[in-house]
Amino acid sequence: MPKRILITGGAGFIGSHVAERFLDDGWSVEILDDLSTGSRSQVPASARLHVVDVRTPEAARLVTEGAFDVVVHLAAQMDVRRSVADPVFDAWVNIIGSLNLAEAIRSSPQAGTRLVFASTGGVLYGDFTTPPNRETFPKDPESPYAISKLAVEYYLAYYGRVHGIDAVALRCGNVYGPRQDPHGEAGVVAIFCGRILEGRALTIFGDGEQTRDYVYVKDVADAFHAAATRTLPAVEKLDARGFNIGTGVGTTVNEIARLLLRAAGSHGGVEYAPARKGEQLHSFVDVAKAAQGLGWKPATALEDGLRETYRWFAAHRTPAAHR
Repeated sequence: MPKRILITGGAGFIGSHVAERFLDDGWSVEILDDLSTGSRSQVPASARLHVVDVRTPEAARLVTEGAFDVVVHLAAQMDVRRSVADPVFDAWVNIIGSLNLAEAIRSSPQAGTRLVFASTGGVLYGDFTTPPNRETFPKDPESPYAISKLAVEYYLAYYGRVHGIDAVALRCGNVYGPRQDPHGEAGVVAIFCGRILEGRALTIFGDGEQTRDYVYVKDVADAFHAAATRTLPAVEKLDARGFNIGTGVGTTVNEIARLLLRAAGSHGGVEYAPARKGEQLHSFVDVAKAAQGLGWKPATALEDGLRETYRWFAAHRTPAAHR
């Protein structure tokens, strides 16, 4: 009998790739998504979709009664700017939704369900560290979005120590790739692809030398598979079961623009605009712990991943794909 997994947010960018990864490994895959940002078209044909909000009793009931071996929790309010504009909504989705799942697992008759939580490595550590950021570095996030992700990690550490829940957090860098949504930190890749296809200049805020850790989505899907299936460290303090998922390399926005223009065979221009207030200057993560503890390393070179991403956007060129 195949193992069973529930993926919240599985109709979204990262979640759909995670679903495909587990289907390829023979798992029975179910997806919980309210389709507020995800799309039915991204749900693999072999997966079962439940159109449900992660905060609801229906979501909790699905987890409690579903006999899942693993729950991968990706459903979230993931727009940093929206979290600043409406921190209450951000907390309601990201914290209350996560607690709804944790409580459902705690009360489930299915023993040993593992909860794999999608946290953030891009903005978790704040501006008070010198990257590459290791998991044990101090955390002083600058946005409500990152604060909510850190709060959930603290809750999961508590649930692990007190209630024995088997939980792990993946602190993902700036995920990019096919089906990417232009919102969020890594959205610049999707935005640039759209502008190139429209024949428009690329807009870079500030001098373009700010760095991020851009990690290809299929590598990230592999990381979720590893976190779901590998033997994990003992449940201890917060960072014991937190793993950075990235490349360990900081890449500038200028370099992203250059590589995408090369992938497109374009000589399109670049325009510079004033820097955004409060934007983090440098962020990339140390991934040695994931290599040791999960047996995971990124496999896709940045130029190769950007080329594949641009090809996907070119092949799926619609107003929604490059808005």
